[in-house]
Amino acid sequence: MDTLASILTLKDAPVAMAMVDKELNFINYSSIWFEELGIQKGDIRGKSFFEVVPNTPRIFKNILKNCLKQTDVTKIEQQHTLPNGSSQWYKWRVKPCKDREGNVAGLIISSENITRLKRTKELLETTENVARIGGWELDLLTNKIQWSDITKEIHEVPLSYVPSIDTAMQFYKEGEHREKIRKLIENAIEKGESWDTELQIVTASGKDLWVRAKGVPELINGKIVRLFGVFQDIDTIKRAELENEIIVERLKIATAAANVGIWEYHLWDNTQSWDDRMYALYGVKKESFTKSFEAWLSCIHPDDKEKVLLEIDMALRGEKEFKTKFRVVLPSGDIRHIKAIATLQEDKAGNRIKMIGTNWDITELINTQLKLDKSQESLKGSFESSAVGMSLVGVDGSWLDVNESLCKSLGYTREEMMQLTFQDITHPDDLDEDLEYLQALLDGKSDSYQLEKRYFHKKGHIVYIILTVTAVKDISGNVSHFISQILDITSRIEATKKSNELLKVSKSQNESLTNFAHIVSHNLRSHSSNLSMLINYLMEEEDEEERKELESMILDASESLNETVQHLNEVVSIKTDIQDQLQDLNLLEGIRSVVKNISGLLKDRKVQCKIDINEDEKIKAVPAYLDSILLNLFTNSIKYCSPDKPPIINITAKKTGDMVTLEFTDNGLGIDLDRHGDKIFGMYKTFHKHKDAKGIGLFITKNQIEAMNGKIQVRSKVNEGTTFIISFLSANTTIK
Repeated sequence: MDTLASILTLKDAPVAMAMVDKELNFINYSSIWFEELGIQKGDIRGKSFFEVVPNTPRIFKNILKNCLKQTDVTKIEQQHTLPNGSSQWYKWRVKPCKDREGNVAGLIISSENITRLKRTKELLETTENVARIGGWELDLLTNKIQWSDITKEIHEVPLSYVPSIDTAMQFYKEGEHREKIRKLIENAIEKGESWDTELQIVTASGKDLWVRAKGVPELINGKIVRLFGVFQDIDTIKRAELENEIIVERLKIATAAANVGIWEYHLWDNTQSWDDRMYALYGVKKESFTKSFEAWLSCIHPDDKEKVLLEIDMALRGEKEFKTKFRVVLPSGDIRHIKAIATLQEDKAGNRIKMIGTNWDITELINTQLKLDKSQESLKGSFESSAVGMSLVGVDGSWLDVNESLCKSLGYTREEMMQLTFQDITHPDDLDEDLEYLQALLDGKSDSYQLEKRYFHKKGHIVYIILTVTAVKDISGNVSHFISQILDITSRIEATKKSNELLKVSKSQNESLTNFAHIVSHNLRSHSSNLSMLINYLMEEEDEEERKELESMILDASESLNETVQHLNEVVSIKTDIQDQLQDLNLLEGIRSVVKNISGLLKDRKVQCKIDINEDEKIKAVPAYLDSILLNLFTNSIKYCSPDKPPIINITAKKTGDMVTLEFTDNGLGIDLDRHGDKIFGMYKTFHKHKDAKGIGLFITKNQIEAMNGKIQVRSKVNEGTTFIISFLSANTTIK
């Protein structure tokens, strides 16, 4: 226990120390007190603490009073502001002092100026924040790991986050980075090796981050007990380095690919520095070539030296930048074309100290340009003398140039053509397509196109052409103009039109003849068979009433034969369009006429016909074609009726819009549509083994129906029957 009597030697204490009574007045003090607190020496016994130390913060007075009520030592750091505005930091240690009776009689106060330590710490913390450097520590005895606040910030975890060895390892990017840090830690523990490396981590928010990780092992009694180190965010710097490496590598590739050499001309000693590619460009050996300016000048073609020297002199005087072309003569005697560009570099005082530049081989470019010039001359000659119309067209459609062949095809002089655009002479119906193709060239979607279009001749008539357009691009890849080739095919088109008209007439006549042949072979055969059958019945019949009915039927059949012959006369009339033969026909009358024609056949086969059609239903049809179609349907139903049941034919019709749909249904043998559906209307296609089957009836029927703007479909099941669905144009329908 400290007492007043035990502090008599306080003056000799090696630290700043003082003792105050309960009123906080000085009782005793050490000599160092004045020096540490920066106050004037003198006898301060009996004086108040705050009188002697006037810059003490007010809060410190309350702290000292509270210390008089406690028994423990109080430690506190306080910032004191001096009269001149500066500040000092002190670390105070305050302990209560008791008398012999054990009562608190005062305080023993020690002071330490920690300003430098405090500022060093602040500087260190600022440095850590600015440089993003954090610390870490791994206690191998407890396997506990600690991170500083900066380290946690780098990992983007809360300041309350407590890492473990496993979770800390998981932050390193999976793969080579995680394996690398694992190996470094193992080597540190097993071999005592330190590390300083760059790795990638994945932060808590999922961001890839480059860090510098440094670790040092701590060895006690030959055993590694602790690992500690620093952790720095170097992402910005590292990515810049990686980007710079990429740029440098690209530059190397670019200079190598472009055959570019880099050089420096040092003005103070008249010497040059070359990279390896420069020696290759000039065809000289590095070890034998001197670095003098004169050595370089000796390589330049004699005819170019004066120009190069003048341009260097002008660049040094600041009159123009050094950018030139010249020839060099290689030791082998070959001549190489060089392009050179350079810039001046100055020191801090503004004095020019050297030129830094590039040389690259443009020999191939020069030779190519010469070939191009010759090609252009050849192209111009071909352009002018070509028998095919040719033009150069601007992106706005104006003619840049036209040759004589084009002018001749369109009837204009060259001067007249140059005042027009291709839009001016293009047929309006062809312009949109042409412009669409042209826009595709401008958008880079294609390089050329070809189409057939029409121009207007100066005299107003149509000129048919085949147009081929190719885009020409400038060095930037943008379309500069178009090359057009115009082949006049007017004579070919006119000849084709005439041929098509003749073919159309021939086709129409052939179709008429084909149908005529079919009707003759089929319809007349049906008439003759019907008449023959009725006559046989008449000859065998003895009943007078039956004979009269047969005679009436023979008379009807002969009238039908006469009507069919009249229809045949219409078919063989020379007409180029079947549409001209279409008439408005009563559908029910047409069906009844056919039934009358084959009445004998229907009677012989005991066919039951059920017809449900409106008396006024009319269609557009060619009479002979309608007879042929209906006759085909009737005779096929009779021909292919089932031997096991009496034949029944159902005929219905209904009008929908501009079409009348006829359904013709029988209960005969039917057709296997799975096998024959795709060829049911083909020529010479038969589906039953019948001696009279020719395989042409349905083919002709389909052609006749389609020729009259109709269509035919079929539904059928084997042994159940067949339905033909035929669509005709309704009467009074306008044909488009």
